Amino acid sequence: MSLTPQVKAILANYESDNPGTKANLVRLMNTGVLAGTGKLVILPVDQGFEHGPARSFAANPPAYDPHYHFSLAIEAGLNAFAAPLGMLEAGASTFAGQLPLILKCNSSNSLATEKNQAVTGTIADALRLGCSAIGFTIYPGSEYCFDQMNELRELAQEAKAAGLVVIVWSYPRGPMLDKAGETAIDICAYAAHMAAECGAHIIKVKPPTDALSLPAAKKVYLEQKIDISTMEARVRHVVQSTFAGRRIVIFSGGEHESTEALLDTIRGIHAGGGFGSIIGRNTFQRPREEALSLLSTITGIFKS
Repeated sequence: MSLTPQVKAILANYESDNPGTKANLVRLMNTGVLAGTGKLVILPVDQGFEHGPARSFAANPPAYDPHYHFSLAIEAGLNAFAAPLGMLEAGASTFAGQLPLILKCNSSNSLATEKNQAVTGTIADALRLGCSAIGFTIYPGSEYCFDQMNELRELAQEAKAAGLVVIVWSYPRGPMLDKAGETAIDICAYAAHMAAECGAHIIKVKPPTDALSLPAAKKVYLEQKIDISTMEARVRHVVQSTFAGRRIVIFSGGEHESTEALLDTIRGIHAGGGFGSIIGRNTFQRPREEALSLLSTITGIFKS
C-alpha cells in the first residue's frame, strides 16, 4: 500500500526514528477502515487489571474471553488492540498478523492505595508477541511520577532501538489535584506536553474540560485569551501543546451518561484536529452488535 499524503506528513514529524519504528507507525496508520487517513481508533482492554474483572466485563460476559476483544477490534476495522501481557498472550497465536498489537507494559490496580504502576511487560515480550508498539502510563503529579518517567526512559530507549512505537498514557493525578483537576484543560495540555518531552510517538490523554486548575496557569489562559470554550477548542490546544501538532495525540472515551454525549466528544476531538480515540469500556461493555455499530459510527466521524 502506498503512503497517502496524510501519513507521509505525520511520518515527517518523527525525524530521529529508524525505519523499523516508522514502519510500525505506518502499520498502525494503514490498518482498518481508517487506513491512510492519519486517524486512529484503538481498542484498549487493560480495565480488568486496573478495575477488576466483574467491574469490567460482567455487563457483557463474553468480554471475559480475550479472544472476544481481538475479534471485536478486527471486525470493527480498528487500527490496533492494546492490552497487558496476559491478555495478549491468550490470543497472540490465533490472531497473529491480523491487526497491530500494543503491549501495555505497566499497570495499576484498584486494591492499591498508592498512585503508582508496576512494570508487567518487557520489550522482549512485545517482540515475541509480534507487537507494533508498547504502551506505558505515567501519572504526572503523583509522588511516583519521576520513578515512572525513569522507567519509561529505559523502556522507550530499548523499544525505539528495536523498531517499536512508544505510546504514553499521560494521566495526571496526585495530592495537588482533585477529581476536576485531573481533566482540567491546563493540566491535560501539560500532561500531553510532558509525554511528548519523554519521547512518546503517540500520546493518550483524557478529553479535557474547561476547568483551570493551577492558579499560575489560569492567569496565563485568561491574559492570553486562550479559547477553551468548546471541546473542539480544547482539543486543538492540547494538540498544539505537543510540539504544535508534531506528535500524534489520541483521546480516551471518558465517562459518559449517554451514547450521544460520547459521540459529541468524538466530534469535538475530530473537529479540533485530534488524531483519534482509544476507547474501551464504552464499547466492549455493550452487546457485540451494538458495540460494532457504535465503533462504525466513531470511525465514520474520523473518516469524514
